[in-house]
Amino acid sequence: MKSISRAIALTGAGILTLAACGAPPEESASSGGSDGGSGATSDFKACMVSDSGGFDDKSFNESGFTGLTAAKEKLGIETSTAESTDPAQFATNIDNLVSQDCNLIFTVGFLLAPATGTAAQANEDVEFAIIDSTAQDADGNAIEVDNVKPLSFDTAQAAYLAGYVAAGTSKTGKVATYGGMQIPTVTIFMDGFADGVAKYNEVHKADVQLMGWDKDTQKGSFTGDFEDQSKGKALSDTFYSQGADIVMPVAGPVGSGTLASAKEADGRYVVWVDSDGYESVDDDAAKPLILTSVMKGIAPAVEDVATAASSDEFSNEPYVGTLENEGVGLAPYHDLDAQVPDELKSEVDQLKADIISGKITVESDASPQNLG
Repeated sequence: MKSISRAIALTGAGILTLAACGAPPEESASSGGSDGGSGATSDFKACMVSDSGGFDDKSFNESGFTGLTAAKEKLGIETSTAESTDPAQFATNIDNLVSQDCNLIFTVGFLLAPATGTAAQANEDVEFAIIDSTAQDADGNAIEVDNVKPLSFDTAQAAYLAGYVAAGTSKTGKVATYGGMQIPTVTIFMDGFADGVAKYNEVHKADVQLMGWDKDTQKGSFTGDFEDQSKGKALSDTFYSQGADIVMPVAGPVGSGTLASAKEADGRYVVWVDSDGYESVDDDAAKPLILTSVMKGIAPAVEDVATAASSDEFSNEPYVGTLENEGVGLAPYHDLDAQVPDELKSEVDQLKADIISGKITVESDASPQNLG
């Protein structure tokens, strides 16, 4: 697989190299939308289907859309999108984009895996790239398809760092996490976060308690969807009332409910996921409450795949974002920087180096290397 590198904004600036693991809004609607190719100088058409969170989720769907928009502006290609509001729309939305003569179709999220596999097998002349999963058959089994490129992210590595920071800055000795749905792309964050808290306790002989997730039993708290922010607020209210002062929601737009809860009392903070929440969240009153974010480099990955495909260099070789290739990372502490002791910052930097070198292995059954 050809490596493609460019500067990206992960922690200010960095380089994302699309190497394989081990090597590593324009108009949109549920029925499909197109920008009409306005200003396009290429006859290549890249398209994208969101999951039910939509393209304004301040999370992974929006990051994918940002990458598609960047590809359009850089390459002069035509783009089209289909925004899903319900899982029942996934297959129809993909089919609609196929009928619009899309050359490349991105599908955003693990839940689109079966629909992506079915569509790719039925349309061998169309290239697909799925974010956060491999293609799956109708029974949910991972399959390798010649015209599908999986884009996955080992977010457990970055979440490990976030868990360590959260444990080290907690004033109450209690932190929490919860998910939208219990699927691998959610629990991978929760596993890493749990291990980071455990590592802090080991190093400092502390007893910081993690609420909302037990890595050993794989049982914890979930809202059941990625849309209902009221559920995220209710669950976060419970965590904060029980003594947690830092909560990490892994639930797309539902995480805004955690921000709403955090604003209701002093001393409540949030760890965001997928994007740098301080930069992506619109609520100015919530920004100062975001300790850090566990980020995926989805936007540059989408842009790079579109660039390769438009140059007839598409490859179905899987990409896995890691700390080493800066496909995942920890966001700056922004307004809360002064609350993170310099010693703790140094410890996090060393942990990152140890993960990259292989001295520390962050393990999760949901890691891309184990799913496919």
